[in-house]
Amino acid sequence: MRFQANRDVFSEAVSFAVKLLPQRTTLPILSGVLIEATDTGLILSSFDYEVSAQTEILAEVEETGKVLVSGRLLAEIASRLPNAPVRFSTENSRIKVSCGSASFTLLSMPVEEYPSIPVVTTQSGLVPAEEFAAAVAQVAVAASRDDVTPVITGVQLEVTENSLSLVATDRYRVAVREIDWDPGSNTSESSLGTITALVPARTLQEVGKTFGHSGTISVSITNSDDRELIAFTANQKTVTSLLIKGNFPPVRRLFPATVDNYAVMNTADLIEATRRVQLVLEREAALRFTFATDGVTLEAVGSEQAQASETIDAILSGTETVVSLKPQFLLDGLSAVHSEFVRISFTKTENPNKPGPVLITSQTSREQAGVDSYKYLLQPNLLLR
Repeated sequence: MRFQANRDVFSEAVSFAVKLLPQRTTLPILSGVLIEATDTGLILSSFDYEVSAQTEILAEVEETGKVLVSGRLLAEIASRLPNAPVRFSTENSRIKVSCGSASFTLLSMPVEEYPSIPVVTTQSGLVPAEEFAAAVAQVAVAASRDDVTPVITGVQLEVTENSLSLVATDRYRVAVREIDWDPGSNTSESSLGTITALVPARTLQEVGKTFGHSGTISVSITNSDDRELIAFTANQKTVTSLLIKGNFPPVRRLFPATVDNYAVMNTADLIEATRRVQLVLEREAALRFTFATDGVTLEAVGSEQAQASETIDAILSGTETVVSLKPQFLLDGLSAVHSEFVRISFTKTENPNKPGPVLITSQTSREQAGVDSYKYLLQPNLLLR
């Protein structure tokens, strides 16, 4: 096998292929990147039985072939090569990578032991890449990082005829966002009802970052050979992922249809005040927020040595309300609100002495509600029991 490729193109392709590989694996062969030289160029792939990445690039191929090499090592080498074409050749079990006056010799891994890369041929629909990336960034932060309950470590994708909803929860908060969905030629499939896919949050975050400027992303959801897969494709790049098995909790029912009691304030002011006042808090402690007609007051009672408080302007609609919220969870929601102002609504529970979850949504101006569909529900107590 022998080829020559543009250094930047080759480095970016290797970096993409290894991005989703696990840091540690019990099977060393799964840490490899499969490079296939064809008559038209190169195909670089990685697969760990759960997530795969594959990309195609142009190259001057002198001799076709297939080789498996340590992914992270090749990515580090490729990123530091001098500004010159990369020459790649194999001889027996040795791989030679040269660029300018730099030369590396690597040991290949047994290609015949590498698993087959999943192939997804059907397309379920299309989503606008920039909007999808923004929605993933807004919602995935609410997914659980505790592997004890795998079903809430993912983001639930729910496809209806013309919309795609992203939902995530860690039982302390719920985030939801809807974006446009183009079913393409699969209009009959979409009309059958809601299609759901529970995707690992980490994988979805990488997809959002990688494909965010790709124009349009093709999404495929398939169930073949007892393997439920989702695939994302754009710009000669494809990522596939096994779906998480299990029933995602019915968290949408927690969102109220309307809320009359709410406060509107400047988003940046509330973020900065929260960051300042939380400095004196013990770890995992909550901040006390008092929403009144003259503004919202933040109070932190840390140790005996430190306390803090701050008041910022707010417009209150309804009755004065006091809630305690974990500052980092609040900041996660506020940071995802892409508007100058934010609305914090206060839901009710059957117990009048116990405040319900607060609902965070965007606000175009002090008087006008936001036009996007992002919703973030937060409570210091468990949302689901």
